[in-house]
Amino acid sequence: MAESSAPETYVTLRFYAELGDFLPEEKRGRAFRRPLPAGATVKHVIESAGVPHTEVELVLRNGESVGFGDRPRPGDRLSVYPVFESLDVSPLVRVREEPLRKTRFVLDVHLGKLALILRLLGFDALFPGDCDDEELAGISAETGRILLTRDIGLLKRSAVTHGCYIRSHDPAEQAGEVLDRLDLRGRVEPFRRCPRCGGELEEVEKEEILHRLEPLTKRYYHEFRICPDCGRIYWKGSHYPALKKLLEDLGVDEGDAD
Repeated sequence: MAESSAPETYVTLRFYAELGDFLPEEKRGRAFRRPLPAGATVKHVIESAGVPHTEVELVLRNGESVGFGDRPRPGDRLSVYPVFESLDVSPLVRVREEPLRKTRFVLDVHLGKLALILRLLGFDALFPGDCDDEELAGISAETGRILLTRDIGLLKRSAVTHGCYIRSHDPAEQAGEVLDRLDLRGRVEPFRRCPRCGGELEEVEKEEILHRLEPLTKRYYHEFRICPDCGRIYWKGSHYPALKKLLEDLGVDEGDAD
């Protein structure tokens, strides 16, 4: 008599809001079943469906909040939510010990222009250049920086606890994504940092840098800032209106840029 194999077990998953972007179209906005491997954690089940754990802020198992290490049982329903912008979930168990919204970033090699814009907005944005995935994940974990990337696989690395998937290919739109999804518009401080290296700018007297200025700059400009890290000098020259327009397009109050 032939032996029958053990019946496959399932959990029901439902991903909310922008988490649906990681799913096939037929699974967006609806509940669906997924096989439950023996011993699988909540984190494993979520990522096996295609959603990076860094995009998740809250998980409810049968209506009760749980962490990534919880082990669901066959027949359980997992409701998975992204970062909340206005809903107070303080009575619930978040899936990470520290809040997702920190304002220090590390960006992968494909997001150099986004790094420049984030620095213009006043954020600490590290752009290490041509690092491999393991190095980027390590930097994020060791320095407590949010990892920004378009690589879903990178966000699924266990070392990465704070990350954000960038959807757009356009740098200005990418900056808008970061501001909106992490609710950072109230923390923008335009022209506070050096766009090239990210150092915090300091005011400098014109006389101290006069020998470094071109003749027309000496004649027409009188207020300057300098980056103590890389030595670059900044002033509100011909480039300034275009930068200000960029900030206005991102919804940054013009008064904040003065």
